[in-house]
Amino acid sequence: MATMMMGAYLPGNSTVEQREVPVPEPGHGQVLIRIKASTICGSDIRAIYREHVGKGPEGYQDKIAGHEPCGQIVRCGPGMRRFKEGDRVIIYHISGCGVCPDCRRGYMISCSSPLRAAYGWQRDGGMAPFMLADEKDLIPLPDELTYTDGAQVACGFGTVYEGLDRIGIDGRHDVLVVGLGPVGLAAMMLAKAMGAQRIYGVDPAPERRHLALEMKLADKVFAPGPETLAELKGLAGGHGVERAVDCSGSADGRRLAIQATRQWGRMVMIGEGGSVQFDPSPDIIHEQKTIYGSWVTSTWKMEELVERLVRWQLHPERLVTHRFPLERVDEAYRLMADGRCGKVAVVFDEELEGMSSDSNQ
Repeated sequence: MATMMMGAYLPGNSTVEQREVPVPEPGHGQVLIRIKASTICGSDIRAIYREHVGKGPEGYQDKIAGHEPCGQIVRCGPGMRRFKEGDRVIIYHISGCGVCPDCRRGYMISCSSPLRAAYGWQRDGGMAPFMLADEKDLIPLPDELTYTDGAQVACGFGTVYEGLDRIGIDGRHDVLVVGLGPVGLAAMMLAKAMGAQRIYGVDPAPERRHLALEMKLADKVFAPGPETLAELKGLAGGHGVERAVDCSGSADGRRLAIQATRQWGRMVMIGEGGSVQFDPSPDIIHEQKTIYGSWVTSTWKMEELVERLVRWQLHPERLVTHRFPLERVDEAYRLMADGRCGKVAVVFDEELEGMSSDSNQ
């Protein structure tokens, strides 16, 4: 096995820097993972790639980027309890202390200990051929799912699954998804699998609206505008939708999702950042609506989601529109930052097979 490797770093000026670094050695309770696929998250673009917006222990600490990795264990440190060499694994992207109340619930995303560290932010992530991870942060990847499927489970699909689970979706519900980036498209895919009757989408980018229709994830899509709310309510019998999901993180998008939700309905905010203004009495109180917030997911919910993906025969990699080798990682981040594509993946080894010359899949 090689002793040195190239890793991708994000200086914060919309560029990517590749550096040669040593291949790490696993310590007690740790594994060395050969990365097979590592996808790019919108939060990487917003909070690291363009500029480093986080401060203190939550900020980016000049580590190898990539918090959506998936791969195969090639070396184990002492003290392993569940996993072994050769296992295919997904990495939960927050490594918590493991003993606080949130970690014990599996919600390491909410760990408040100074020991908490995110892969790709405060610990080296998956934009390199090898990555070090703690055994407690691993989720088994079944053979039925590809590594590119698994790369999207921890963050994008896990975040959506948690949010949809909180509002509850079944065959009685029309669902609105606002913001049709990779997270919004994942929301549509999972809502359909959970039995949603009809699914509507809203996004200002024509490329993303087209993608939602082309993939047959949405029944109808809309560009945001002064008539969009009335059009949505008209499609749902004049009442609005039973469930709404905001993945846009924008004030207008969130307000639209709230107002398009019908009486006694539920909506969840998943999109990060931004703000929202609405009138509590007419918009939620008088209509008995419930608004949820959801931040990522838990390790046990991730295991449940992986099981459901196999049962539903769903493949998150359907959302990947472009794949790049590590040597072209700068192109991958630039394309994702442009915002007119689906999911972008950096892939390794056999995951490179079948890539077209222009990186489109």
